[in-house]
Amino acid sequence: MLKPLLTPILILLPLLLLHSNPITTPEDILLYIKLPRTVIGILSGASLGIAGALFQTVTRNPLASPATLGVNAGAYLAVTATTIFAPEIFTWSPLLVAFTGGLLAALLVYAITGKEITPIRLTLSGMAVSLALAAFTSALQLLYENQTRDLFFWGAGSLLQTNWQGSIYAAPRVLLGAIAVFLIAKPLDVLLLGEDVARSLGAKVQWTRLCSTLLAVFLASVAVSVVGPIGFVGLVAPHIGKLMGCRQHRILLPSAAMWGAVVLLAADLVAQQISSELPAGGITALLGAPFLVWLVRSSPRLLSKTGGNHGLIKSRLPYPVLLFAGVLSLLMVMVLGLSLGNINLGIHQLIPVILGNSDALTERIVLYLRLPRLLVALLAGASLAISGLLLQGVVRNPLAAPEIMGITSGAGLGALLVLLLVPDIPVTFIPIAAFIGAIVAFGVVYLAAWQNGVAPARLALIGIAVSAFCAAGINLLVVKSKLQVAQALVWLAGSTYARQWDEVWQLLAFPLILLPLGWLFARKLDVMALGEDLPRILGMRLQKARGVILAIAVALAAAAVSTVGTISFVGLIAPHAARLLVGSRHRQLVPIAAILGAILVILADTVGRVLLAPKEIPSGLVTALIGTPYFLWLLGLSRR
Repeated sequence: MLKPLLTPILILLPLLLLHSNPITTPEDILLYIKLPRTVIGILSGASLGIAGALFQTVTRNPLASPATLGVNAGAYLAVTATTIFAPEIFTWSPLLVAFTGGLLAALLVYAITGKEITPIRLTLSGMAVSLALAAFTSALQLLYENQTRDLFFWGAGSLLQTNWQGSIYAAPRVLLGAIAVFLIAKPLDVLLLGEDVARSLGAKVQWTRLCSTLLAVFLASVAVSVVGPIGFVGLVAPHIGKLMGCRQHRILLPSAAMWGAVVLLAADLVAQQISSELPAGGITALLGAPFLVWLVRSSPRLLSKTGGNHGLIKSRLPYPVLLFAGVLSLLMVMVLGLSLGNINLGIHQLIPVILGNSDALTERIVLYLRLPRLLVALLAGASLAISGLLLQGVVRNPLAAPEIMGITSGAGLGALLVLLLVPDIPVTFIPIAAFIGAIVAFGVVYLAAWQNGVAPARLALIGIAVSAFCAAGINLLVVKSKLQVAQALVWLAGSTYARQWDEVWQLLAFPLILLPLGWLFARKLDVMALGEDLPRILGMRLQKARGVILAIAVALAAAAVSTVGTISFVGLIAPHAARLLVGSRHRQLVPIAAILGAILVILADTVGRVLLAPKEIPSGLVTALIGTPYFLWLLGLSRR
């Protein structure tokens, strides 16, 4: 029984020596930088390890952790918001701020997931909420660059310390939380037997769940408040303990705490070998994502339940009327986009431009500044929407989208790699690098998900792991290369700023060829929605059809992201809105989703240009800010 506890201690001891390096380090550096960094790493790792173990027990979900349930993202948003709007509250109690944000995010994830909690649904809900909250955080960082300048590096999870203040603040709180958790170890064991059995044994199931959730959020918030959001430690550490045979929580919880400390200190040690300023959070994601892939491949229970409600509510309007209304709305939004800007133009000024008898200034504004970026927004929006629609059809999960399947972050990583490795490269090669990055990332997802075919749930979960891996790589590159934070955030948030006719021609070929192809293959998605067996009985070559449709979806998303950056939520929202209007027949969905995606990105481009002019807000952030409330409403609707 002692082996699971002795093993991490034996690994931790040499890590402590390597981490603090007492032989060669001057005394002051050892006392005020090295040792505080080591201690804060132990405290944070232990907190996250225990929090992950609690979440996994309470939800009976092996993929649960502070990162996958949105707790880290909620805490980060709360810290960012209070730093800007109420710094005195953050100074008074950073833990209270992080705890409030983390708790609200966790409650939101639970509310979206509903009563039928399955690992895939809970994890995808958590990732969707994390994406939404991260978009709000990025928007605040862009709009209040000076106030949040230091938060970008802190947000990547850094153990960098210059005194003992963080350790003194965290130590009693972690100790208090750990003692409280240990007191409920027995009820947690009973909870593992199942809800009905636990009730029959007299256990207070809801009380145990509530206490465990609050303690898990509390411990995760302690870590976030002192070192920033660090992912994957809470996921990996409890599993290492379980793999060593820990089942009872009085052994599992201390084991998870020690393995959390080991994982975080090891990650920080690797980070220091690369650069002393490199955040440990990026390294933990790089190490944890492959672990998540392994976990998904080795856990058939995760694939037991998939899918979601694709039906939603169908509008009673005839399809031709909806299609006509969609095209009309798209034209109106385009006219709005051409009219508004630093110089507002009326219809009476736009019509002469079309007829070729306008003045030179108006012609330049319309034809060379606004029209090309509007067309880029239109093509990118339509491409992302159809990509999301096809992915959701193949994965049979309404929460799938290019950003959750690793495509978007893969494109971002590819573009940044080329920017850093070949800084003098012509800008025309950046989209090519982003395209290759997206294809490679999804190729990794597809190959890792292949086990005698591709199970949709496995594909989605491995997509999340690869997406996290690429996102961590992006953060590391930004920090390592000391890129201007605002410049990096703008590109990563997705922008149609200064797009010209070259980008229009470059992007045009993909939707022109692939959208009709998507429409042709859409009928197969209707058959795939019937399950795994029925399509085969009907003679469909299921894996081949999935491969072709996925290739179309990936190419569309890669082309869009390589042109406008990592615009999120379009591939998630537009297909949902289309289903709300026309039901679940994919051939009818393709044109409507494309129109809605185009409208969303054009609106985002226009709002981003006009709202804080002359300062521009990236389109990706506006789509997230517009789309998040709508997406949450849709998810709530789909649970009924």
